[in-house]
Formats: sequence, structure tokens, C-alpha cells
Amino acid sequence: MKKPKVSQQITFLHAKNLAVTRQFYEDLLGLELARDQGTCLIFRVTESAFIGFCKHIPPNPSGRSVILTLVSDDVDGWHKALKDKGLSTLAQPTYNPDYHIYHFFLEDPDGYRIEIQRFEEPL
Repeated sequence: MKKPKVSQQITFLHAKNLAVTRQFYEDLLGLELARDQGTCLIFRVTESAFIGFCKHIPPNPSGRSVILTLVSDDVDGWHKALKDKGLSTLAQPTYNPDYHIYHFFLEDPDGYRIEIQRFEEPL
């Protein structure tokens, strides 16, 4: 079976104050704001890698609030490939109308959440 391709990478982190976060990453670090989703800001790190900050992601006192997001046009292919390898996912792929994405989640051995998603409106 052909391995599905990853086309972009995004890491999402909790943000207490999006205005302060935007000022730091956009003005101080010089990152381009790729998308303002209202409750999330996504900054371009490289041509195909991004970092996002969302106020709705609760901070995790254990320090494990990171979500590693792999962006792929073939979400269903990833889901099938992972299932074929015996990995369990947290849910079936689903469309999220709030953010216009199609996605699913799984966890790595340390409990970090990994999201495989497709933007219905590409960045």
C-alpha cells in the first residue's frame, strides 16, 4: 500500500490572549499571519510548516497541551493506513464546520495528541 503524503505541518498551542500572541509572533518574530480564524491564529513558519495558537485549547498543567497536526489531502488514506497497522484512533474522520476542516485524532505513546487534517479552504 502506498503511504499517504503529508503536505503541511502545523503545531497548535494554547494561548491565553490572542492579541498578545499575535503581537509577539507577527511583530516581534516577523512570522506571517496565514489565517485568523477568530478563536485561532495560524502563523507561517516555513513554506509548508505553521504554528497555531487557539484560545479554546485548554492549558494542560502536565505540559502536554501540544497538538501535532499533519496536513494531508488524503485524511481517509491516513486513517486506513494507521488502522491497517493496528493503531487506534480517537474517532473516525469527520468534518468540523467551525474551522472548515476534515480530520481525526490519535495519540502517540506519550499521550500527545496528533491530528491528521485537511483544510477545506487551503492556507
